[in-house]
Amino acid sequence: MKRRVRGSGQVASTDWFERVAARFATRLTLRGVVFLAAGAVLFANAILINSRDILFVASLLIMAPLVAAGYVSLRPARVEVTRVFRPPIVPVSGETVVSLQLRNLSATPLGGASWADTSPPGIEAPPAVILPFVSRNGATGDSVRLEYSIVPRHRGVYDVGPLRVSRQDPFGFARSDRNAGTPHDLIVTPRVTPLPGSGLAQTSNDGSIRELVRQATPTSDELIAREYRPGDALRRVNWPATARHGEIMVRQEEQRSNPEARMVLDTTLAGAAGLGAGHVPPHLVAAFEVEIDLAASVGVHLLDAGYRLEVIELGASQLLPSHQQTLGGLHGDVPASFRAPGGDRALLEALAGVVPVPWPSRSVRLAASRRAPVRAALRGAQQSLPTFAMLVSVSEADVDDLVHLARHCEPAVAFVQRTVSGIARERLQDAGWRCLELATADDLEDAWNNVSGDRGAGHD
Repeated sequence: MKRRVRGSGQVASTDWFERVAARFATRLTLRGVVFLAAGAVLFANAILINSRDILFVASLLIMAPLVAAGYVSLRPARVEVTRVFRPPIVPVSGETVVSLQLRNLSATPLGGASWADTSPPGIEAPPAVILPFVSRNGATGDSVRLEYSIVPRHRGVYDVGPLRVSRQDPFGFARSDRNAGTPHDLIVTPRVTPLPGSGLAQTSNDGSIRELVRQATPTSDELIAREYRPGDALRRVNWPATARHGEIMVRQEEQRSNPEARMVLDTTLAGAAGLGAGHVPPHLVAAFEVEIDLAASVGVHLLDAGYRLEVIELGASQLLPSHQQTLGGLHGDVPASFRAPGGDRALLEALAGVVPVPWPSRSVRLAASRRAPVRAALRGAQQSLPTFAMLVSVSEADVDDLVHLARHCEPAVAFVQRTVSGIARERLQDAGWRCLELATADDLEDAWNNVSGDRGAGHD
């Protein structure tokens, strides 16, 4: 995906011309080009040898494709198109069905035409096929349903469409293409790797959520005793209550609010981001996609476990876009917050459109620092939260911020890729971050099992 900035004036008029030209496009077919070329050659020979008969034939050969081009230009296919995706949001390598309802708006039947859906790079639409016969406007059968399926291979937000309907003259000399309908967004979310139920996952009954509460707040009152249930840990047996009731009783902490967790996304790639296609090194682009897959997997896992998830971006905010969200979550931008129910879907939709972003200019940083001098990620941080950082290629300034953030994290887990320098890893580890190297998203399950040794939670 690319961000495109449009201006006004000449750019607007150029866009208008391009839209009109794309909507009405007439061209000669191979047969028409051959006839026109043959007519031109014969016309030149007729002039040289002064032959009226050859001149007449040459004129016919030249006029036939030109008249055909005018014919198809004056009688383009006028159709109305409604586009629906089933489903409208699909994961990478998932399948979605594109359903097109085409209605003929012309006073004459539409037959012998072909149709093809235009698609951006990354989406493979089927080639052009013959359109079924469609009656004239207002008659029975003036609409037809067209369907095809696509399997996107990369995450992103894709503009699929418009539909291109092509018509030819009866002799096949010229072809007229007309775009119908408007593009529709297809959201392709990143891959989600199911994580094991250990670590920070929530289980049935009391589960590990309350166990995290007990560990993070050891002075919490444990005044409630209940009967033993299969699966309860024996260390939670309340022996005085067991002696009083004559049956095994276990401790149950008092009801608490949802726990919180934090994720940190490296979206600046140490200054290499935002340089445009072909400028960011391919290995960083691949590592960035792995990072997004990791964030999706960990984020969905935490939300399913009942956590309220806070996502901090090192670059300008994309999860909560705003013209004032330019400095990143550690320098004033408000982090995005997700919670169940529905938080997992919202997170995946937001991650579908995240791209590498450049560092803001010095003037922008100074202006934003005056508006928000306090680091938004640390506002009111009076207790530590489980924090998971996905790092690709952090700069020294990013490392400084993460070192400062470590005191507000318990545990502080950094999923680092091989593109992260050794010096940065050493500094993070010295500050208390537990660095786990990941080469691909397939390694996440094994790494997640190692997280269970360090637990912590914070609460509203």
